[in-house]
Amino acid sequence: MKKKTVVIVDDHLLFAQSLESLILKIEGYHVLEILKNGKELTRYYLHKRKKPDLILLDIKMPVMDGVQTMHWLKENQPNQKVLALTMEDDEETIIRMLRAGARGYLLKDIHPDNFEYAMNVVIEQGYYYSGKVENLMKNSEDTILKKEHRPAEKLTDREWEFLKLACSELTYKAIALEMSLSPKTVENYRETVFRKLEVKTRVGMVIYCLKNNFFKI
Repeated sequence: MKKKTVVIVDDHLLFAQSLESLILKIEGYHVLEILKNGKELTRYYLHKRKKPDLILLDIKMPVMDGVQTMHWLKENQPNQKVLALTMEDDEETIIRMLRAGARGYLLKDIHPDNFEYAMNVVIEQGYYYSGKVENLMKNSEDTILKKEHRPAEKLTDREWEFLKLACSELTYKAIALEMSLSPKTVENYRETVFRKLEVKTRVGMVIYCLKNNFFKI
């Protein structure tokens, strides 16, 4: 049986080696390399090393962090599947990684059984989120997968404008300035768009737009 291959990119060597040991205990998996940052990963590709089925990518790293690495991969290896594995659980970081092309987002305290499941799902199906991310997008996944259900068609032009800005890295305060609206009015747009898209969070909204290819984000 052909083994699924993984490259680990994490500057914490002890964690990376422990992660490698865990993966090697999973039947059908093989770790190709442990790299310390995104720059080492770019060199890995430039030397035409074997492309892995999956990259496990930390976010906070020296030299070239996870977000920068994702942007490089999106430009140079757009089909590479990446699973973010990090302690960063804030909404802004999650959105930045999703926008940059991450196929999944895991927190490092994930249970080993869930970790194995997540790797399989990303490799075989494309997307997986867990922990806080799963809670943030709760109830949005079913809506996203119902192709016949397109609540976004109900959005007004101004709501579409808000949606596009909300899928950027702008804060809600910055969105208010961009749209020449009060913060309270932007809050109202947010609640209306959440209701129409049938999502509960900004992360769920971003994932909805990504999976429906509404616009390039």
